[in-house]
Amino acid sequence: MKILCVCGLGQGTSLILRMNVETVLRDLGVSADVENTDVSTASSMSPDCIITSNELAETLAGTSAKVIIVNNYFDLNEIKTALQGQLN
Repeated sequence: MKILCVCGLGQGTSLILRMNVETVLRDLGVSADVENTDVSTASSMSPDCIITSNELAETLAGTSAKVIIVNNYFDLNEIKTALQGQLN
């Protein structure tokens, strides 16, 4: 499974999100290739899931990937709930 963590510039915020997603996936026992990137690069890629904010999700609406919205990139419980809802 390939997961992209997306923010506007693909550097700081998406890196934090990626690290937290990797932590949650490890806790859930799910194996995935997780990368962080910017919204324009994500639009041209073919991941299984994209995790991003509500604002950027609208920009990614045309992608074939499942778009998972997370409002607080630091909240491991929110990330876990969002991932469990989409990965099951």
